[in-house]
Amino acid sequence: MSKAPKGATLPTHVADRYVQPLREGGSLPAVVDTGDGGLFVVKFRGAGQGPRALIAELVVGLLALEVGLPVPELAVVELPEGFGADEPDPEIRELLERSPGTNVGLRYLDGAFNFDVSAAGELVDAAFAARVVWLDALATNPDRTARNPNLLVWERRPWLIDHGSALYVHHAWRNADRERARAPFPMIADHVLLPRAGDLEATDAELGPLLDEERLAGVLEAVPDALLMDPLARGEFGSAAEARERYVDHLAERLRGPRAWVDGAEEARRKRRAEKPRRLARRR
Repeated sequence: MSKAPKGATLPTHVADRYVQPLREGGSLPAVVDTGDGGLFVVKFRGAGQGPRALIAELVVGLLALEVGLPVPELAVVELPEGFGADEPDPEIRELLERSPGTNVGLRYLDGAFNFDVSAAGELVDAAFAARVVWLDALATNPDRTARNPNLLVWERRPWLIDHGSALYVHHAWRNADRERARAPFPMIADHVLLPRAGDLEATDAELGPLLDEERLAGVLEAVPDALLMDPLARGEFGSAAEARERYVDHLAERLRGPRAWVDGAEEARRKRRAEKPRRLARRR
């Protein structure tokens, strides 16, 4: 597990060899060998979600580390010009052609498997589940459902992955305001760990103080300028510093009390826990 940087840059590695695609993900990430740096699962800036997905991957992953949740080691992976030019699959080759320079990697966890609550649920206690739900409600992450948990099990521990769909506010900064920043997140009702989560108000009291503005600024400082100022992500921002400030302001506003998104998540948790298990249909 990597540690959240305190205003520092992430480790940077240069891609040396394309190993294999991971076609389970719609953005076509891949296992990439970085030589001495080892193997990383790389998310490419040229994928359909673009550089904003990579920004979200880093920001939410680093926030997770700040509140003590396990995330595979995060790194910047630089793709040299011409990397993967000999790949036989045209879809992969075109993706790599659109992704030179700065991309995002998560340490490849050899032997990890996808989390299934029915098979590995005993690895998740109420406190852990509540922390994950709290993080995803804060980051407006819709992508941790029973259908797609985005959790890996490695060395008998669950690990959080795939946060590119979070922080959807950054797709339309011009519409962002104080009211939206503080709003509940209704999609948390579909969270895979919600029925297992402990008291979210107690979790909020524990985790909220860990993410002061200094910590938030440190998280954003680790996001490379090349992603923040990519033409597809920069929007109205004139500099990377301005972009970082906007992310910090949004998250800080969301963390100011009273937190309606915590109240909404707690209400959804109580409703889910009160639901009666569905009976299997009787055979005819």
